[in-house]
Amino acid sequence: MLAPVKISARELLGELLDPGSFESWDRPPIEVPASPAYRAELETAALSAGTDESVLTGAGLLRGRRIAVIACEFSFLAGSVGVAAAERIVSAVERATELGLPLLASPTSGGTRMQEGTVAFVQMVKIAGAIAAHRSAGHPYLVYLRNPTMGGVFASWGSLGHMTFAEPGALIGFLGPRVYKALYGRNFPEGVQTAENLYHSGVIDGVVPVSVFRRIAHRTLNVLCDGPQPLTEMESDTREFDNGVGILQAGHELRGPALQVGDNVPAWQSVLISRRGDRPGIRDLLRHATDRVPLSGTGQGESDRTVVHALARLRGQPCVLFGHDRAGQSPDQTMGPAALREARRAMHLAAELHVPLVLVIDTIGASLSREAEERGLAPEIARCIADLVTLDTPTVSVLLGQGSGGGALALLPADRVLAAANGWLAPLPPEGASAIVYRDTLHAPIMAATQGIRATELRADGIVDTIVPEYPDAADEPVDFALRMVSAIAVELAELTSKPVAELRAVRHRRYRRLGLPS
Repeated sequence: MLAPVKISARELLGELLDPGSFESWDRPPIEVPASPAYRAELETAALSAGTDESVLTGAGLLRGRRIAVIACEFSFLAGSVGVAAAERIVSAVERATELGLPLLASPTSGGTRMQEGTVAFVQMVKIAGAIAAHRSAGHPYLVYLRNPTMGGVFASWGSLGHMTFAEPGALIGFLGPRVYKALYGRNFPEGVQTAENLYHSGVIDGVVPVSVFRRIAHRTLNVLCDGPQPLTEMESDTREFDNGVGILQAGHELRGPALQVGDNVPAWQSVLISRRGDRPGIRDLLRHATDRVPLSGTGQGESDRTVVHALARLRGQPCVLFGHDRAGQSPDQTMGPAALREARRAMHLAAELHVPLVLVIDTIGASLSREAEERGLAPEIARCIADLVTLDTPTVSVLLGQGSGGGALALLPADRVLAAANGWLAPLPPEGASAIVYRDTLHAPIMAATQGIRATELRADGIVDTIVPEYPDAADEPVDFALRMVSAIAVELAELTSKPVAELRAVRHRRYRRLGLPS
C-alpha cells in the first residue's frame, strides 16, 4: 500500500470546515530555551511549513455548527510537540471548554520534540489533563489521526477521543519504525502500525478520508450536542393496557387480540420463534434511525463482532446504542469479554456526554471457552451490571429476542425494560437448564414453561415494563415490527430525559432492590 500524501494543517481545515469560517486562536509561540542550532532549525521549519509552530488552533463552522479545532502541521519539524506547541494546544482546549464548544483534533506527528528533551516529553501530561477536563465538562472530543501519528502524541491526546477515526493508509503507532530498527536491529513487523489494522483490532472506530470524516463528525455532533426533538402526538401516546399487559401500538392498529402479545404462546414456542434466522435484530432497528455513526471496539485493542455499537437518533431522540448482533452470532461465535468491555465503553460514553443509553439484548449466550475465562468474562458481566445500576444517564434495555445467561443479564438493569412479545430471559438456554435438572436436554420445553422466562411473565415479575407486540412473529413483519420497537424506545427516552438524573438513579435503585419481593 502506498503511503497517503501528507495533508497540511491548512488543507485539512479547508476540507473540514465551512469555507471562510476558520478563525485562528494562535498567538506568537512562547519563547523556549534554544541553542543556536535549534533556533536555526525553528526558523528553517517556519519558512518551510509556512507556520510559526507545529500546530494550528482556532474555531470554525462545520456545516453551520461552531467547533474548536486543533491541527498538527507535519512539515514543521515532523509535527513534533515541544513546550510552545503544547502551550498552544492546552490554551485552545481550555478555551473550547470555557466556551462549551465541541473539540476536534487532528494530530500528525513524530511525537516529542527531541531538541527540547524531557521537559517536552512531559508536556503530554498537561495536554492529556486539559482534554480530560474538557471531557469531564460533558463536551465532545473527536479525533482524526493523519499520516503519521506516533509516539507521545498518539499516546496522549491522539488516543483520548470519544470517537476516533483515521486517514486511510496512515502510519499510526507508539514507537516509530526507524527508531525500532535502530534500537533492535530489525524491521518492525509489516502491517501492524496502520490505520486499517488498528481499526480491525478495536483501537480506533474507522478509517475514512477527510471528506467522509466531515460528514461523520457532523452526524456525531447532531447526536451529542442537539437535544431531543419533540415526539409527534401519535408517537407520544402509544401505550394501551389490557389485562395488565403493556401493548405498544406506535401508530399501527392492533391486528389481533391482545392475547397475541404472548399470553397464549407457550414459552418453548417463543424460544423457537426467537431463534428464527430471519428474525429482525439490532441492525434492523438501526435502519430506522437517523444520524447513525458506527463505533467499533473497546478503544483499547479489543473488538467483538457479535455486538453493534453506534450513536444514533431514534425518532429524534439521541442515544448511544449498544447490543447483541444476532447476525454475528453462531454456536461457534458467541460474545466474549471484549463485547462486555465494549458495552462498558458505551456506558461511559453515554454518561460522560449526558446522552441516554439504549441496550439491546439478543444473545444465544456468552462464550464458553478457556480464552473467555482467562480474559475475565465473569468479572466483566459483574462490572457491566454494577455500572448500569449506578449510571448517571437515562437507560433503556430492549429484550429483542433470545436472552440467555449472564451475557443478557449484563445489559438488563435499565430505567425502562421493553420486550418483544417473543423475547425471553433465562439463566441458561432451556436445554442447559434441562441438563442440570433432568440430566438431558429433552425436557427443555418443560424448563421453559416452568422458569417464568416469557415476556408476559417477566412483566408480571416487575422485570419488564412494556411488551411490544408481534403479529404473531416479528420475522413475518420485520419492517413493521422494527418501526414499532423504535417508536417504543423513543417514547421511553422522551419520558426519561425529562427527569433529573438523581431521581432516575433513586427510582432505579428501588426498582432493582425490590426484585422478587411481594409488591
